[in-house]
Amino acid sequence: MVDRTDDAAWFASQLSDISARGITNQTAMLIRRGVLPAGAKLPTVRDLAYRLGISPATVSEAWSELRHQRMIEGRGRSGSWVTGDTIGPRPARTGTSGLFGSDVLDLSLSVPDTAMLPPLDKALRHAAAAHNLHSYERTPILDSLRQAVELHWPYEPETFLATNGGYNAFYSVVHALIMPGATVAIENPTAMRLLDILEDRGVRPLPVTCDAEGPLPDALEQVLAQKPAAFVYQPRTHSVTGRRVSPARLDELAAVLTGSDTLIIEDDGIGDVSPLPPVSLGRRFPDRVLHILSFSKSHGPDLRLAVLSAPAAIRRQIQSYRSFSSGWTSRLLQEMTAWLLTDDDTRARLAANRRLYAERRAALVTALAVRGIAIPPGDGLCIWVPVSSEQFALVTLAARRIAVLPGSKCAVTPTRHIRVGTGVLSDRYDYVAESIRLAVTGDG
Repeated sequence: MVDRTDDAAWFASQLSDISARGITNQTAMLIRRGVLPAGAKLPTVRDLAYRLGISPATVSEAWSELRHQRMIEGRGRSGSWVTGDTIGPRPARTGTSGLFGSDVLDLSLSVPDTAMLPPLDKALRHAAAAHNLHSYERTPILDSLRQAVELHWPYEPETFLATNGGYNAFYSVVHALIMPGATVAIENPTAMRLLDILEDRGVRPLPVTCDAEGPLPDALEQVLAQKPAAFVYQPRTHSVTGRRVSPARLDELAAVLTGSDTLIIEDDGIGDVSPLPPVSLGRRFPDRVLHILSFSKSHGPDLRLAVLSAPAAIRRQIQSYRSFSSGWTSRLLQEMTAWLLTDDDTRARLAANRRLYAERRAALVTALAVRGIAIPPGDGLCIWVPVSSEQFALVTLAARRIAVLPGSKCAVTPTRHIRVGTGVLSDRYDYVAESIRLAVTGDG
């Protein structure tokens, strides 16, 4: 073990390839081998560059990539140090989600009740006879699935694409269409995985302030002045706050977006759990709207399926990017989803589930209202609760064996909220509400 890993002369002697990529790879190897243990301080950019006889910008680029990979932290005069030995990026928000014991009421996730999801046995038997099954042909979407989704799609898009879930769709869109270093306008708060994906791509999110009706037009207009590559928002039920974009607000956002050429990415992650009809700006901007509808919350996460609509040229770009990985989405899963979307029993179950989720959310909201805590109108699988201190709220709820999500994971700018899942909360409403009151007020 080396005593002084921040010694620039020693460090330079360990590097045979002094390109930015070479410094990145060889430093990562030293970390993985334990030569640079967690906590080890690294030489300053200037000192190492001097020893190697290269530009400080080259070392800075290598350090930046290692920070992106979550292997080092720090910058500037305070220097950098090793934080871990895992090669590869880790989601800053999703990757730090907790695993809780069976005695903990886990309300940290905004997810459906798995007992209420539609059964898949009949759909699977039907899908076993899917057309062209086991073919290596990269079919963007099966005709059966396209026909099923276009019946209720909020506009008439040029093309559809089946993807391996909603976040896979967003990941593919971001990597296929948005360059590292670009900016993206995104409503604040938003789904934490969307922020993780943008960060992984090296994209800087520009927060757009929201109110009870959705993104504020003035806030979006200010952000659009910075020429973001895309604007990302959730048009139907919001996965964090439970609110929706009102029809009037949608018109106002359309007026603001008319003066730009920014891509518009619509994330309908709650999907058909929402009691609201699907909406989109696609009728106004068919040449630059990408609408993503996920079926995980409504039909089951193991379907791993979402459908994306986009102009044909943009779909080709996304499909080309996907050629480096999955290439296409399983025909079995596509055919299963198509069957579920047209099955009367499944549709009846989804309608019953929507009523159940609304009742569960309303029961907790009512119990909180009795205790003087008002939650704005909304629907979906969670509530968004303002608190004086996130840390105090988390600790207080943990002491009462309840886990929730800190709101800061869902926000670009500092916030003081907690997100409480309601989809799996079938009883104990008064206990949870009283626990939240203690977390909010601090009263004993």
